[in-house]
This record gives sequence, structure tokens and C-alpha cells, in this order.
Amino acid sequence: MAEQLENVLHRLLQPDNAVIQQATAELKVAFRDPSVVPALCCILTRSANAQIRQFAAVLMRRRVGKQWRKLAPEMKESVKPLVLQALHQETEHKVLHAIAQLSAMILKYETLEKWPQFLQFMQQATKSNVPEQKRIGLLLLSSAVDTNAEAFQPHFRELLRLFHQTLEDYGNKAVLFYTVQALTSTVPFMGTDEMNLMRPIIPKIVLAIKQLIKVDEDQASEAMEVFDELLESEVSIIVPHLSEIIHFCLEIAASKELGDGVRVKALSCVSSLIRLKGKAILKQKLLSPILNTIFPIMSATPPDGEMDPDDLDSEDEFEEEAEAQTPKHFSVQVVDMLALHLPPEKFFPQLTPLMEPALRSENPYHRKAGLMCLAVLAEGCAEHIRHKMLQPMLQVVCQALADQSPVVRNAALFAMGQFSEHLQPEITKYTDDIMPLLLNFLSNTDKTQGDHISKAYYALENFVENLGEKIEPYLPALMEHMLSTLSSSDSIRIQEISISAVGAIANAAKDKFLPYFQAVIEHLKKYLMDTSKEMRRVQLQSLDTLGVLARTLGKNVFAPLAEECCQLGLNLTDCMDDPDLRSCTYSLFAALSTVMEDSMAPHLQKITTLMLLSLKSAEGVKAHYSEESKSFQLLEDELDDDEEEITIGDEEDEDDDDPDISGYSVENSYIDEKKCTCDALGEIAYNTCEAFMPFLESCFEDMLKMIDYPHTGVRKAAFEATGQFCKTLNKVWQKNPTEQNAAALQKLLLVIFPAYIKSVRVEKDRLVVMSILEAMNEVLKSCKGEALKDPGRLDELSKVIRDVLQKKTACQDPEDVDEEDEQQAEYDAMLIEYAGEGIPLLAAAVGGQVFAPYFAGFLPLLLAKAKKNCTVAEKSFAIGSIAETVQALGNSSVQFVPQLLPVVMSCARDSDDEVRSNSLFAIGVLAEHGKEAVFEHYPALLGILSSVFSHEENPCVMDNVCGAAARMMTTNLACVPVTQVFPVLLRALPLREDFEENSTVYNCVAFLYNNDPTLIIQHLKQLLHIFSQVLGTDQLKQDTQSTLILMIQNIAQKYPQDLEKALQSSPVEVTGKINVALTAS
Repeated sequence: MAEQLENVLHRLLQPDNAVIQQATAELKVAFRDPSVVPALCCILTRSANAQIRQFAAVLMRRRVGKQWRKLAPEMKESVKPLVLQALHQETEHKVLHAIAQLSAMILKYETLEKWPQFLQFMQQATKSNVPEQKRIGLLLLSSAVDTNAEAFQPHFRELLRLFHQTLEDYGNKAVLFYTVQALTSTVPFMGTDEMNLMRPIIPKIVLAIKQLIKVDEDQASEAMEVFDELLESEVSIIVPHLSEIIHFCLEIAASKELGDGVRVKALSCVSSLIRLKGKAILKQKLLSPILNTIFPIMSATPPDGEMDPDDLDSEDEFEEEAEAQTPKHFSVQVVDMLALHLPPEKFFPQLTPLMEPALRSENPYHRKAGLMCLAVLAEGCAEHIRHKMLQPMLQVVCQALADQSPVVRNAALFAMGQFSEHLQPEITKYTDDIMPLLLNFLSNTDKTQGDHISKAYYALENFVENLGEKIEPYLPALMEHMLSTLSSSDSIRIQEISISAVGAIANAAKDKFLPYFQAVIEHLKKYLMDTSKEMRRVQLQSLDTLGVLARTLGKNVFAPLAEECCQLGLNLTDCMDDPDLRSCTYSLFAALSTVMEDSMAPHLQKITTLMLLSLKSAEGVKAHYSEESKSFQLLEDELDDDEEEITIGDEEDEDDDDPDISGYSVENSYIDEKKCTCDALGEIAYNTCEAFMPFLESCFEDMLKMIDYPHTGVRKAAFEATGQFCKTLNKVWQKNPTEQNAAALQKLLLVIFPAYIKSVRVEKDRLVVMSILEAMNEVLKSCKGEALKDPGRLDELSKVIRDVLQKKTACQDPEDVDEEDEQQAEYDAMLIEYAGEGIPLLAAAVGGQVFAPYFAGFLPLLLAKAKKNCTVAEKSFAIGSIAETVQALGNSSVQFVPQLLPVVMSCARDSDDEVRSNSLFAIGVLAEHGKEAVFEHYPALLGILSSVFSHEENPCVMDNVCGAAARMMTTNLACVPVTQVFPVLLRALPLREDFEENSTVYNCVAFLYNNDPTLIIQHLKQLLHIFSQVLGTDQLKQDTQSTLILMIQNIAQKYPQDLEKALQSSPVEVTGKINVALTAS
């Protein structure tokens, strides 16, 4: 059979389709015979044609992977020595590689115990003094551990001793490469003892890769993946060698003689080290070398006649343009990573000396590099920039918008877009400076074809989206431009980004957008009905903007269109199988649920069915095949198809692993679809409430499976959705408090809280942990005491919050906690803030008496962040958390007054507005709930309030002074010189920003009226003027509105003359509002 089979393989390699088809048919027949395996083995050892030997090895590996368990024992025993013989005598590299992989596949099923000859062969070869034999031995070892590393765990110590030796064989580059490959495969399975043995190997790995770079950059790049595995498995063993690895990677990145692939890989390694060991990089003084290396890469001028990929004119989306994997592009990502993971106070002093000269340089690419730095700083260092550097940085960007170089202008637009996204709300203070520039730029860009309109729209859209009322002066010009563009432009890209910008404008303008609504809807209808492939992106953007309009304009405006839009989305998903389309329609359904609520019920069956299919779908998963097998893949697919027909019923014996697959990836569109599905399902559930109940259990079960999904964005969305499901069920239970609903809620909580707690501890991605904590807090806020009915849950939640505060979770860096240096990256601080927000929620859920001992445990951690040398964000967080917890503790907070009062009194004089505001709020709640324990401190507290009243300019701080004064008067009127304090309080009313304090302030006014009506009558005219500005507005809660109205009506009964006199001398608008209150029922 071997001779005939070799003839078939020979014909399969001929350049004649008819011959190939005939040979394929014959091979299918041959593969039905079990003796095909020894026949292939015979070809492997005897054929003179290297290509046929390789083909035989690949086909045999496929058979082994599919059929090994079905082979007779004697056939297995005859095959194994033949394979080792083929390895021993083979000289062609590609054939050797295929045989090594075949051997590894057999070993996977036979194990080392059943095939001791394999281990013996490998040991002899790897220890051989003959270079070629050693190469074969290491190739075989790397193939075997890549296929099944766990089988070698008992031999790891021996292997590490071997690697120590082989990594010094600099004359044999293949040995170096296979050694590093083998190490890469074994690292994830090493225990602590093996990892300790790994430490001295790391410098040898660096030297080995240096040698590989000289002969094969692709192999060197692949070998550098060992650092990824080490970082993922045991980052601590890297730290002693951090400087060596960083300098090595920087040396590669800086070398213009090397190809982009290996340079990008080196920068990627630097980026990972920054992400995981930011503080170690600072301690080992590696920040300066990193910046000094990457800045010249970022600033490099492209070769004559070329441009950077992100500066090319293109119809592609702006975000896609930025994905070019070049050293220049990746250097910017390294700066981004530094901004996200280093304290701004340490980062800026070393970056600024490089960035400022670049921004002033005559070379446009240097100026571009400076602007790209500014752009990527905006996310990771937002707090630092907003409080200390916004004005000068913004001035640089605005000036660059008028630069003579389009390269610089484009970078400035990108920076403006990033600023607009991350530096809210402070950046809106400069609206009158920025909007004219953007409008002018947009207008001019439309008239020329050389500039990148995508970037102009990107900047405009991000800036206007959060403007709120400040958009009004610019709304006519913006909408005139957008509607004109939609009517006249033939460019698909311009239509797409214009529609997107309309959504951003509507989001800011709210009801002021109404005059343009009908015209916009007409444009959207036109695009939504166009199902041509070339207009697909415009159609998708139209769906997105339709959803924005539904959310922005609400029921009153959008309700008549809601049913039609819902049906449109369902029809589109029926007509087109496209992940991007499904993402957009799911987002539309979520937006429509805010308008339709339970009237969406008739469509929920179909909507949830579609969405659950998207969650479960494996579409978009791509298998990546090894290089050697790609040539034979089409033929093997045909053989597999044929095999499926003849092995039906034997599925239990099959192995699902494809031996030629080297890895998998998922297309971005399908990942986005799953993320959008999670987001939409959670929101639809909450908005449709009881109508969603028939689908909630199945949706929850499938969503729970997504919290372990490989992609971080999907995990984040899944955790958030599970929280929405819990809130939904709680809302149903609140409306209909049956035992069945209560039991269903507890069933969900019993599953989700352990998942949250575990994931906070083990999840390695910081942003995912933030989402988990946020979801957990939302569930606590919604469910309150119901969330903590399970015994031990309060204790578990308190412990996990404490773990985050003490930096003991997997996404933090506990080894780098330094008591003397408390500065941290802003995102690390944000993570702690998310955890801290749970403390007052727990207190509110269980009550002060139960929670007081837990708060005593949290207090030292919070007070440590309120010290003078702490950052603004830390102090604001600590004081805010303390104040909110005191409020939730109620009278149980008395015991904490001696510890807390000195701290909040000191912070009330802080230079930062937010810290002062939170401290004054804390003073008020401590006075309210601390009662007698605070009375003796009233004079000092009133002195602080008086000082703030006299000098404060910040409206939010003033609002909190008013709240504190009101609480103190309500708690102990006798300790407050009311005749002096009350007139000062009135001068600060109505509140301007912190409307939460309105209830406190106006309830105090009502309290004073009940206790000392003459005081109120003395100031009646002023009070009526204040009341007229808040009555009937959403600044007051309903109960506070009622309190004021009842007080006004009582004054009318008891002091009619005083009221009439006050109204007579008041403006018409005041009189009108008060008369409405007087007639209210």
C-alpha cells in the first residue's frame, strides 16, 4: 500500500487540477483503510522526496489526532519506533519539524509512561555533542511541551538544568530558539519551586534572543513571547532583571536597521512591564531611558515621498487608521501606558523636558510627536491636567489647529478630541475659545480635499457631546452645517460622520434640538432604507443616531416613532447577517426601551432570542494554522469532510483538538456584538421590568457564562448586565412583594455576589475590576438590606473592599506598596475610589449599629488618604466616603467624632474646591449625627463656616457651607447665633450646583419658622424671592416642594399682612410663583 500511497501523494503535488482531483478521490478511499497509518510511516522513512515525506508526516499527524484511539495496539507499537527512526535519519528541516509535531501528537495519547523510548531518544539527543542531534532533540522537546506541557511537570527541574546549558550554545541558533520556545510553553505550568530555578535563566534568555536577532528577526520576535508568559504567570521573578530586559527591549526598538515586527514586539514588552510593574520602573530609574528612547521614534520624519499611516487620506474610519502597527504608532501607546500606570507627579517632570522642545520645534513631525503626547496624557492623567495644567495645554492645542502643516493640524484635532473626552467638565469653561476654532476648521476642511475631515469631526463630536446648555449659541450654526452637508455631500464617509455628529449635538442640546428633529428624521429614514453594501456604514450610523435621539428627546417626542423603529430593527436583523448591524440594532432596542418600557413586551421574545444567539455564537472565531500545514489545508479539509460521513456514531471516540491549529482569534466585529448584547440586555431588562420576567432566568444564566470571556470589554459588559438583572428583579419585587419574587431575587444574589467577590480578587484587568465594583455598588444601592440577608455576606463584602483599599488584589501591585511614597497612578486611585463607594452603601443597607464595628476597621485606611501630602483625588475620596458613611451610620457615628472632626476641620481649609466642599459636607453630617459630642465644637465650626462665607467663590463649596449651617441650626439651635448666621445663609441662596443640599436647607427654613416665626417674617421678602426660583423646578424633591408650599400657605393664614406687603414690593415673576403655591392643593 505504501508504494501506491506515495504515488497518490506525488500526484497531489502536481500543478494539474484534474490530476489533483483524481488523486484526492483515491486518497479518500485509502484513508478508509486503517493500514494507511503504517503506510504513511513507511513513506516517512523511505521516500526519497522530501516534500512527500513532509506531506506524509502532516497527514499522519492529522490521522493520529483523529484516529489514534481506534488503532490496534500492535499497530501503535509498530508506528512509534518508526517515527523515532524517521526523526533520527531525517536531514530536511521542514520534514523534521513535521515529524517532531507528529511525535508530540502521539505522545499526547501514549504518555511518557507508555512511550519511554521517546524520553530516552529526546534525552540522548538534547545532551548530544553533535549540533544537529542537539537541534533535533530541542525541536522534539519544544513540540512535545507545546502540545502537552503538563505531562512533563515531573521533569521540570531536569529540563531547567538542561535549558541552563542549551541557552549558552550561541553557535547553534536553532537550539537557542527551540529552548526559548520550550520555556515559553512550560512557564504557565511551573510551580513556585520551578519559578525560583527560572530566575537565573532570565539573563540567558536575553542573551539568546540577542543572538537570534542577528540571524532571524521573526524567530527573535516569537522568542520574546517568553516574557509575555513570565509576566502573565509570575511577574515577580522579572523584577530583579527588569532593568536588563527594559534596556534590551529599548535597544531593539531604537534600531532602525531592524524590521518593524521585532521593534513593535519589543515596545509591546516594555508596555506590558509598565502595566504590571510601574512603580518598579520608577524605583529602578527606568522612566528616563524609556522616554529618551521612544521620543526619537515618535518624532521621526518618514522617508521622502511617504507619510505616517495615520496621516494618509482615507475613507477608513479614524479609529481604524490609528491601528497601524508601526514603531512610531506603538511608541505613542507606550506613553499612553506610562500615563495610565505612573503617578503624574513623577511622570510629568521627566516627560516635559522632551515634550516642550518638540512642540516648539521647526520640524512638523517633532511638533506632531509633542501633540500626540498631550493627547494620550488626557486619559491617564486627567485629574492632574484638569486641576493644574489644562489652560496651558489647551492653549498649545488651539494654536496647533492653525499650524501651517496638515500633519500638525491633524495631531491637534486628535488631541482636542482626547481632551474633550477625558477632561470634563473643566474643558467646557473654554467653550467660547474652542467652538469658533472647530467650526472654522470644519468649514474650511469641507472646502479642501487634502485635510482629514474625519479628525475634524472627531474633535467636534467629542467636544459638543458634553456641552449641555453651553451649546445653545452654536446650535443654529452647527445644525445648519450638518443638514447642509447631509443634503449636498456625495461622500459616504462625510455622510456617516455627519450623522454621528448630529447625535452628539442632540445629546448636548436636549429639548433645544426639537426644531431640527423632523429634518434629521427625514435624512435618517433615507439612509435606513438604503440596504446597499456601499451604504452599510451610513445605515449603521443612522441606527446609532436614532437611538441617541430616542434617549435624548424621550417619550413625549419619540413615542410615536418607537414602535416603527423597533420593527425596523427586527426587520433589518432578519434581512442581513452582519455582526455590526446586530450591534447597532441591539443598541437601538436598548434606547427604545427607555421610551417604550413595558409596551415593548410583544417584541421581547424575538429580541431576547436574537441576543442570546449572539452571546452563544462562535461566529468570527478564526483558527490559525501552523506554517507547515497551510499548504495541505484544503486537501485535509476535504478528507475531514469525507471522514465525517464515515465516522457518524463514533463521536465519543473523537478528539476535538485540531493538531494543526496554532491558536484562535475573534474578529473585532463579533466581540463588539457580544459586548453590545450584554449592554443592551441589561438595560432592556431594567426598563421593561415585569414584562422581561419570562426571559430573565435564561438571560441571566447565559450572561453569567460571559463573565469569563477572554475579551475584557465583554467581561466588563457582562458583569454590568448581571447587576442590571438583579436591579430588575428587585424593582419587580418592590412593586409586587410576593414570596416568589423575594425568593427569585435571593436566588440571583446568592449566585452573583460570590462571583463578584471572587472576580475582584482574581481578575487581572483593572478596568474590569472597576466595572465589577460599580455593578456591586449598584446592586447594594438598589437592593439595600435584601442584598445582605445571606449570613456572612456583609463580612465577605467588607473583606473584599478592604483588600482593594490595601492593594491586595490581582490587578493591583501589592509588592510595590511603599508607605513613604503614597503617590499612585490616577487609575489605581480610581479603583480604590470604586471600592470605597461601597462602604457607605453597606452602612445604609444594614444600619449604623451593625456596621459601626466594620467602619472602625475601614477608618484607618480612609484617614491615611486624608493626610496633607495626599493627592487631591485621595483627600476628596477619603473625606467624601467618611461623610457619606457618617450619614448612613446615623447616631452610631457618635463614637467616631473625636477621630473625624479634627481631620474634616483641617481639610475644610484645603486649597482644592472639591476637598473643601466634601469637608464642609462632613462637618454638617457630623454635627447632625454626632449631636452632643459635637456641641462643644460649635464655636470653632461656626468660625470655619464664617471664614468660608466671607471668602469663598466656588459655588459648590458655598452650597455645602449652606448645608452645614442648616444642619447645625436644625440639630442645636441654642448653640448657633441665628440672628447673625441666618441672614448670611440667605445671601448664599438659592443653591447653584449641589442641589442635593436643597432639602437640608429648606427643611431648616421650615424648622426655623416653626421655632421662631418672627425671624422668618423679618426676611420674608428675601425668602419669597428665593422660593420663587426653586419652586416648580427639578432642583427640589417633591417632599421639599410640599414643605415650602405648606409653609407659605401657613404664613398666609397667620401673617397675611406681612405676606401681602412682601408680595407688593416683589417683581411680577416672584408674585406669580408664590400665588401658584398659595393655591396649590
